[in-house]
Amino acid sequence: MTEEERGNSHPRTPAEAWAKLMEGNRRFVESIASHPNQDSARRASLTEGQHPFVTIFGCSDSRLAAEIIFDMGLGDAFVVRTAGHVIDNTALGSIEFGEEYLNVPLIVVLGHDSCGAVTATKSSVETGMMPAGHVRGIVELITPSVLAALRTDSTSSINSMVAEHVKQTAARLLGESPIIAEGVASQKTAVVGLTYHLNDGRAELVYHNGSIGL
Repeated sequence: MTEEERGNSHPRTPAEAWAKLMEGNRRFVESIASHPNQDSARRASLTEGQHPFVTIFGCSDSRLAAEIIFDMGLGDAFVVRTAGHVIDNTALGSIEFGEEYLNVPLIVVLGHDSCGAVTATKSSVETGMMPAGHVRGIVELITPSVLAALRTDSTSSINSMVAEHVKQTAARLLGESPIIAEGVASQKTAVVGLTYHLNDGRAELVYHNGSIGL
């Protein structure tokens, strides 16, 4: 694929990437998905490299398949997923890889309604009982977000806690990664936080840092 062809098929700025991402979600919500970049020609064009226009750091939940809900195809998204989209060194390094080596102009933190990891954390906060095994580590990383939501509103719902966790995760990306922070400061990239609504398929903006044309 030539530089000119890449420029036509992949957004170069955060605002262009944001517009393309949300247009894909609109098509998905309206059940008019075009399923782009999923044919043999696209597959062959990617054998020598990738040029995704978005990095998506989302929850591992089976209902949160990024390429489907944003109507994307092969080579469009660099996807990193953990339960509850919790950040550890491997996840952060993967996101930095997209920024540093793939020049991705948009980073998305993607949460969703009725998140099981957030629900488990809320239960642990209320009962004082921690889960067994390495799930405990996930709950510990989500706990500050749940507590912040409860401080704001003691009757916070799970979905309100999810939104707070998305905001805190997105902010942590900039706080813990000089690479990402510099990308945003130079307007090379932007970081946004979205919550996905299971009932209608809509992705809602709850956080943004950087120029996305709003």
